[in-house]
Amino acid sequence: MQKPPPSVEFALKETKPQLGGGSVIGDKLTCAYDLVEQMHYLYVRVVKAKDLPPKDVTGSCDPYIEVKLGNYKGVTKHFEKKTNPVWNQVFAFSKDRLQASVLEVVVKDKDFVKDDFMGKVSFDLHEVPRRVPPDSPLAPQWYRLEDRKGEKVKGELMLAVWMGTQADEAFPDAWHSDAATVSIENITHIRSKVYLSPKLWYLRVNIIEAQDLVPSDKSRYPEVFVKGILGNQALRTRTSQIKSINPMWNEDLIFVAADPFEEPLVLTVEDRVASNKDEVLGKCVIALQNVQRRLDHKPINWKWYNLEKHVLVDGELKKETKFASRLCMRICLEGGYHVFDESTQYSSDFRPTAKPLWKPSIGILEVGILSAQGLAPMKTKDGRGTTDAYCVAKYGRKWVRTRTIIDNFNPKWNEQYIFEVFDPCTVITLGVFDNCHLHGGDKIGGTKDLIIGKVRIRLSILESERVYTHSYPLIVLQSKGVKKMGEIQLAVRFTCSTLINMLYLYSQPLLPKMHYIHPLSVIQVDSLRHQATQLLAVRLGRAEPPLRKEVVGYMLDVDSHMWSMRRSKANFFRIMGVIGGLIAVGKWFNNICNWKNPFTTILIHILFVILVLFPELILPTILLYLFFIALWNFRRRPRHPPHMDIQLSHAHAAHPDELDEEFDTFPTSKPSDLVRMRYDRLRSIAGRIQTVAGDMATQGERFQSLLNWRDPRTTTLFAGACLIGAIVLYVTPFQVLALLAGFYILRHPRFRQKLPFTPLNFFRRLPSRADSML
Repeated sequence: MQKPPPSVEFALKETKPQLGGGSVIGDKLTCAYDLVEQMHYLYVRVVKAKDLPPKDVTGSCDPYIEVKLGNYKGVTKHFEKKTNPVWNQVFAFSKDRLQASVLEVVVKDKDFVKDDFMGKVSFDLHEVPRRVPPDSPLAPQWYRLEDRKGEKVKGELMLAVWMGTQADEAFPDAWHSDAATVSIENITHIRSKVYLSPKLWYLRVNIIEAQDLVPSDKSRYPEVFVKGILGNQALRTRTSQIKSINPMWNEDLIFVAADPFEEPLVLTVEDRVASNKDEVLGKCVIALQNVQRRLDHKPINWKWYNLEKHVLVDGELKKETKFASRLCMRICLEGGYHVFDESTQYSSDFRPTAKPLWKPSIGILEVGILSAQGLAPMKTKDGRGTTDAYCVAKYGRKWVRTRTIIDNFNPKWNEQYIFEVFDPCTVITLGVFDNCHLHGGDKIGGTKDLIIGKVRIRLSILESERVYTHSYPLIVLQSKGVKKMGEIQLAVRFTCSTLINMLYLYSQPLLPKMHYIHPLSVIQVDSLRHQATQLLAVRLGRAEPPLRKEVVGYMLDVDSHMWSMRRSKANFFRIMGVIGGLIAVGKWFNNICNWKNPFTTILIHILFVILVLFPELILPTILLYLFFIALWNFRRRPRHPPHMDIQLSHAHAAHPDELDEEFDTFPTSKPSDLVRMRYDRLRSIAGRIQTVAGDMATQGERFQSLLNWRDPRTTTLFAGACLIGAIVLYVTPFQVLALLAGFYILRHPRFRQKLPFTPLNFFRRLPSRADSML
């Protein structure tokens, strides 16, 4: 069988699933129920038992429950010596795999040799009631136990049995028949979960000066610096230029802190006494809970902090009591900044840390994670390939994880999640992973979850209220080349609650005001983003089930800044694609000058004469021309969201040597120290060039998006502005507009503000093809 071409194999496919029991007609749902296909389950809630008969000499029993339906059997935990146990556990059996018409709930007594039968309760599945939320939960009832012959015996069991869907509130924590092979210890690792990232703050420590330091060697001038440690982060100031016991710095150290705060800030004043030896002159420990929180650019008051010094007495460190050294600092938690944990090209959030500075939401994003098709086998079990897939979605501070579908290359999740949207110029990221922690993977040396693929969707290109149902290719770049790992089917709907507020956002700064009033350097932002991703990985890794470090790193693209010859080529061709339009205009003008088409050349001459005679028509003509281009391109506007493009990413044509270099470790594993130093330096410099090239391509693609309807709202605003501008410029004398523009450009500094100009804010919100890059 001939392999399909890459353009078809890696293409986006539109699907028509039966959403919410209905179907999609046009852009709307026939029933406003859900964005997922209904999956029916038989639910059994085992609450408790009472008056169970004794089974041993102590007059008690060790009861547990078996819920049996055909070949499926779910088991509760057992209690020792308890006749009135309480389980409160839910079992869910997929209706598609029901193999019997009778449900049996059996009570057994745990024994060393053979478990004893104590009684059972049977249900005919044809008589089980159906429940659909928002109906109230079905109330459990007491059932008298029966023996194997159907006769009543001592003991009662409180149960509730009903038919429902995955929308039932009991679904996430239920035991599923699809995961019957998973042990009780690992059952939490397959459940769905909603996570909330910890609130991240920038901790700014402005170190001003120190006084009355006491160096051990008073015969030399001290070379003093301050070192700050917060968790795994360590920063230091430069060595003070004032070489005395009263040094000065006036230098900022910026850390990333996660709320709730766990580690204190530790500051040490140290003296460089030798080339590889530093002496601690004093130490200060500050609890972050007591640090002032700043929401704007107003300066905070400085404060003196006493330094502690510990001396070695009889082999033990003891605090020196008579010690008067102190350190002058300004310390605050910056609430006016947005702490970056993602690349700004496809970030899911731009809000500042402090909640009082948040603007109201503009709508909601609903994502239905339906299923995956044709997943590649990720590991072997019992001599055959298998995949235990789950999906992770990240938008803003909210992370969601679907349940793990065991041993299935075509898993069906059908889980729906809602995200609050504060800015339409954001991107949601969804990744699919293989769960490798179901068989003792949590032990030391356990394997990592394997990457299957990732999808990004930019919200600004989504039409409001429209339901997008597509199958996205899951593409992974490996050292051997690009590989399609399968497809994921999604249903996405963006609902705008306030259109005016959303359109108003396009004129606002993309980032909070503090990023423009007191901007951070590029090096600082990169370093702080790295620290933020490490903090998130640690905090999310503590949850149950945990979001592991490799999952968080892949979702946040922690290695996106590393050097890649393939990416550099891709960014270069993105630039060429942008300037290709200018080259085409130049060629067209050259053809006009050379009379390649005499009729067109004559028309251009006539137009030129008219514009020279009537210069007030120049700008209206240009704006009107742009308006008609946007109107003409409206018919060819994109109707489908973009996806990972292997041709745009140059992944399909990458040379094996380039991929080998891209997947090389950093620092490199080359044997020679000299080669390693030069090679790493080259990669670092080339990585910056790559970033600059990508930024240039982004700016050019934003110009293109003004008229190509990729973001329908921006094209509508721009086309409308062109039309209005054409009318205003037509009715207003050109000399007046020129004077106003000149006076505005040459205005006094007191009439200026540090925030960007409104058209620049609008331009920075325009979409580019960066979110389609691998």
